[in-house]
Amino acid sequence: QVQLAESGGGLVQSGGSLRLSCAASGSTHRINAMGWYRTAPGKERELVAVISRDGSTRYGDSVKGRFTISRNNAKNTVYLQMNSLRSEDTAVYYCAARKLGATAYEVWGQGTQVTVSS
Repeated sequence: QVQLAESGGGLVQSGGSLRLSCAASGSTHRINAMGWYRTAPGKERELVAVISRDGSTRYGDSVKGRFTISRNNAKNTVYLQMNSLRSEDTAVYYCAARKLGATAYEVWGQGTQVTVSS
């Protein structure tokens, strides 16, 4: 079993920054990739950023150049540094993990709210 615990959400003004953290516990040796997705009111879930164990990354188009994902394998933790935040970044951000051999992200955190005020 793998569990994910997110932290770092909150309220920030437009143009500001926030950093999200996601700590994995349990059978962490089974994790290959971790990352972040988000769901805004009335919208479908979308990719924010993911990072593999080897450090390769992938970003959603709407956050490229503003958000940076990083990973500390020793701590089984991923971070999402969000800069130049916009009101359209307001959403619930979910940490997700993909296990070795899996093609989909199967493990999800409880979500953390990020609200950007204009």
